[in-house]
Amino acid sequence: MREQVLSAARRARAAAAQLAVTTREHKDAALRTMAEALRGRVDEVLAANEADLAAGRAAGLSEALLDRLALTAKRIDGIADGLLTVAGLADPVGEVLRGGILPNGLELRQVRVPLGVVGIVYEARPNVTVDAAGLTLKAGNAVLLRGSSSAERSNAALVTVLREALETSGLPADAVQLLPCHDRASVQHLITARGLVDLVIPRGGAGLISAVVEQATVPTVETGVGNCHVYVDAAADLDVAERIVVNAKARRPSVCNAAETLLVHADVAAAFVPRVIRALADAGVTVHADARFARLAATAGVEPGAVVPAGPQDWDTEYLSLDIAAGVVDSLDDAVRHIAEHGSGHTEAIVTRDVASARQFTGRVDAAAVMVNASTAFTDGGEFGMGAEIGISTQKLHARGPMGLPELTSSKWVVWGEGHVRPGA
Repeated sequence: MREQVLSAARRARAAAAQLAVTTREHKDAALRTMAEALRGRVDEVLAANEADLAAGRAAGLSEALLDRLALTAKRIDGIADGLLTVAGLADPVGEVLRGGILPNGLELRQVRVPLGVVGIVYEARPNVTVDAAGLTLKAGNAVLLRGSSSAERSNAALVTVLREALETSGLPADAVQLLPCHDRASVQHLITARGLVDLVIPRGGAGLISAVVEQATVPTVETGVGNCHVYVDAAADLDVAERIVVNAKARRPSVCNAAETLLVHADVAAAFVPRVIRALADAGVTVHADARFARLAATAGVEPGAVVPAGPQDWDTEYLSLDIAAGVVDSLDDAVRHIAEHGSGHTEAIVTRDVASARQFTGRVDAAAVMVNASTAFTDGGEFGMGAEIGISTQKLHARGPMGLPELTSSKWVVWGEGHVRPGA
């Protein structure tokens, strides 16, 4: 297994060397060819995906994981559109970050360059296969994809289409490679392939991410765990707050930008809690409530089971399902303290008409994205205008928040002289 992974990494390194000097025109043409190929082979991909879904149901996968795994013709069309969007974005490679002419006449420039070989370790989300391939290609990188066994057939079908499209475009097929997924050793060999792999990005649950980050000797970017909060302030417009809470939780609960905790200021709790409970119940959401929230929720007249008691673990849970923790807080300070203790650094939101409260919240909350009067669902590379994203970084070095093309590059200093030599000491 070790040699199989390292051999793939060597081939990827050779492909990356070619991609590093490939023109934007050539890369964009390849992305368009990849999108066209996906649309032309939808039935083939869907058949593979249905086999994965059937196996997943038989294995007892949760509804959240099955939703992440599922492809439809519409989703594949959206994935292909993502490739076209990436093709239309500016190429970061070669961008001058800073520089100028030094007093001694040397011309100095810091320019963006590809990272080289990027490894992606991810769970049952076959859309990541295409998103990662498209973004890494546009940024001039080769990618090694290590998906989960639950998406084995889907990922294999997608990578076959993408590799054939690359060859049709005159680019190396080894720019996109799928690593074995049945042996966990393949992950270990990938994340310790220093000198062959330049960056590893884990995408999935907390266990996967922490295992990769803690065991890797290759640089990593920590992504994805989303214990996201919506705080309804004393000065909130309650109509706006209701729309935001329901959207943030119920739009697509299985994704990392879904809200997992609702905090309501005590001054508006009596008015807001009963109405939001009814709205959440109508959306099929179960509320895990603290005692104060539960007492107010009892006046809403919802079906038994729509509200259950919250335990200590609920405040730290990324449900990825139609569940949300909810509590009443006495102040913005209390909300900020709660988020500091339980948040994952992904996305936090405040609903308020008070500018001072909004500024306090955005300044004090430590997260990759902070929303004011907007749903947490907007933390997404596509929504931020980046095209398909490679992941959402919750760390602070190299990249933070949705990772688009610039985050898949490094830089180098290019210095031009005319026979310049540095004087001796």
